[in-house]
Amino acid sequence: MTRDYSQFLRPAAKGAGAKKDAGASRRLTTLETLGWQPYFAQQTSVDEMAETPPVRVIEVHRNGLHAVGDGVDTMIPPGPDATVGDWLLFDRTHPGSSRVLERKSLIKRRAAGHNRQTQLIAANIDTVFIVTSCNQDFNVARLERYIALAFEADVEPVIILTKTDLCETPDQYVAEASAISSLVPVVVLDARGTEPRSKLAEWCRPGRTLAFLGSSGVGKSTLINALSGTRSIETRAIREDDAKGRHTTTSRQLHILPEGCAVLDTPGIRELQLTDVETGVAEVFSDLHALSAQCRFNDCRHETEPGCAVLAAIEAGAVDSVRLARWQKLVAEDRHNSASLAQRKSKDKMLGKTIRQIQKLKKK
Repeated sequence: MTRDYSQFLRPAAKGAGAKKDAGASRRLTTLETLGWQPYFAQQTSVDEMAETPPVRVIEVHRNGLHAVGDGVDTMIPPGPDATVGDWLLFDRTHPGSSRVLERKSLIKRRAAGHNRQTQLIAANIDTVFIVTSCNQDFNVARLERYIALAFEADVEPVIILTKTDLCETPDQYVAEASAISSLVPVVVLDARGTEPRSKLAEWCRPGRTLAFLGSSGVGKSTLINALSGTRSIETRAIREDDAKGRHTTTSRQLHILPEGCAVLDTPGIRELQLTDVETGVAEVFSDLHALSAQCRFNDCRHETEPGCAVLAAIEAGAVDSVRLARWQKLVAEDRHNSASLAQRKSKDKMLGKTIRQIQKLKKK
């Protein structure tokens, strides 16, 4: 069952999505409310947009893509290789041939299972809110994974700490989260009250697209309800015995808020396997990455090698050995998954070539 977005397929009202343009306030267009930016406009033309209007994917179903645009609310059959947040030029005559515009950003992970495929999570996100609770869900290593994912996608990450009222030492959680990266703000708030709208206002600007990532039960859906001023998204309490959440969001959905920004709600991610995030990991562990460049050997593994600058920093107390272990684990995981994916693509390419050769021989 698809959601009704007709109420949002019109210019945002003044004061609830208005922004300044050339010194004067104006209403956002429908496309701007959906997140349309000059980056996408420069990939097309006025004539092409008239023939194939831009639409944005707000949900992905097995039977196709739910996309909305200016006066358009439609299901596009399987065909375009798109994910939630993608912009397409909608071909009314042949919907399955609609063109996917080049992405401004792409968040992806290695899909669960043994096939080593890549799963696209969301496209064209401006800010990702990484949500975690001040309880057993809090995990520094997991937060580092999310941040590496965001850095690699060139998306601005923000850590949100919820449920501080249920713990005795919230300051400790804040300190640990803040120590991960000086480039990532940490926001502490109560997801059930008015704090989300006030504390997240600087990121929830009209025309921007936001995404909430995190485990089940940390308050992602509650936060979106607070931002929208409604209770349109179902929420459920966490289990008391282990503080683990229950799945309420079952698929990725892009919600258009009255304020004029788009917000992506995602199901809780149980396993976040990284792939193709070498740059993102290096940015999260920028200090260790810089130290490794000073090692005597280029292929130093930072274990027992002589002249290792990283080990010297550990001995001097400047680097935490536990953090080094987390960095090495992520680097090894990314290399393994990326290599496996490259090998799979190579095998698929060779298989395709073989099939085409056999088909040519049959025709002869």
